[in-house]
Amino acid sequence: MEVTMHKEQEGRDPGDKRPEISPAIIEELMKGYERPEDLIGPGGILEQLTKRLYERVLGAEMTHHLGYEKGQVPKMEAGRKRENHRNGTSKKTLVSEDGKLEIEVPRDRTGEFEPQFIRKGQRRFRGFDSKIIGMYAQGMTVREIQAFLEEQYKVEVSADLICTVTDSVWEDVLEWQSRPLERMYPVVFFDALRVKIRDEGTVKNKAVYLALGIQRDGSKDVLGLWIQQTEGAKFWLGVMNELRHRGVEDILIAVMDGLKGFPEAVTAVFSEAQTQTCIVHLIRNSLSFCNWKERQPVARELKRIYNAESAEVAAKRLEEFAAGEWGKKLPAIVQIWRRVWEQVIPFFAFPLEIRKILYTTNAIESLNMQLRKVLKTRGHFPNDEAAAKLIYLALRNITKKWKIRR
Repeated sequence: MEVTMHKEQEGRDPGDKRPEISPAIIEELMKGYERPEDLIGPGGILEQLTKRLYERVLGAEMTHHLGYEKGQVPKMEAGRKRENHRNGTSKKTLVSEDGKLEIEVPRDRTGEFEPQFIRKGQRRFRGFDSKIIGMYAQGMTVREIQAFLEEQYKVEVSADLICTVTDSVWEDVLEWQSRPLERMYPVVFFDALRVKIRDEGTVKNKAVYLALGIQRDGSKDVLGLWIQQTEGAKFWLGVMNELRHRGVEDILIAVMDGLKGFPEAVTAVFSEAQTQTCIVHLIRNSLSFCNWKERQPVARELKRIYNAESAEVAAKRLEEFAAGEWGKKLPAIVQIWRRVWEQVIPFFAFPLEIRKILYTTNAIESLNMQLRKVLKTRGHFPNDEAAAKLIYLALRNITKKWKIRR
């Protein structure tokens, strides 16, 4: 076989001296080609060529390890006995998206040879694990991944292998959850998703809490995720202390949806932080007391409250709502607004542009919507770790688009 080298070609850097395969070699390989299966099918040209190349690389690694070519007699110092030499080959089957490939791996007498191209114990081609993780990140179950690989690539993969591959993500989750954060965040949104997770033999409806930080340049960053069945001051105090230990020194405004024990925990760790109730969630809770025809006029009246020029004007309009038609007919709405009023009024101290960021919560709503698309295919998770892995992978895919600055 002949490999030609070209010093300079059109459209290529003159300094690039990568080898090119001679057209004559391609013609030789294509002799007898009649169907696509002859090229890419089992036993086809690509499979044979891949097998030969892999075995050639492994043979070169063995030569480097021993220090002499196959068939040569090594030079030995007088009186010294050769301690190691080639000792045949062993079969290994590798799995890829193209199917299975059986290769011959060279062995040495002492068992010291450690191939780098295909390592000991490696049963899958590079990139195959990322294929499985990519499908898992899209919300596919283990059975769905098995069926897809068998249908598309004619590869049978065990459920244990898929679990082993996805389990490797857990180290990434732990590293991500403990990574250093910015010293200050102008706004951090805290929200929850409900996920079914098996715990102590029963399936429970647990909350996955997310923290979405808005940085000083306007970019977004998911600071972490926490899975908890019940919330409270102790839980939120632990979350705030974790953020503190990861480098956060100050949060200007923390936006949440009536999370129990949250305001006390925030101010205990970040004494200067202001807590702000999510207005969108507050309106949504209010409209849950209305029938379909009542929602539009009630929403219009509530808008007068949170669009007021100041906290004083807003308080006055809340009392007007309470004394009016809708307040008398739906007193529960007035009660929930009064109950969280101290967490409603902080954002009135800011300009209208800042208020819109705080009360629309488009960022966290959009994030939750994309996560639900991935989670909706799952009935329930076997444990907290499985849920965290999938959510982390989904977040990784979502946040890739956030890296582009406008």
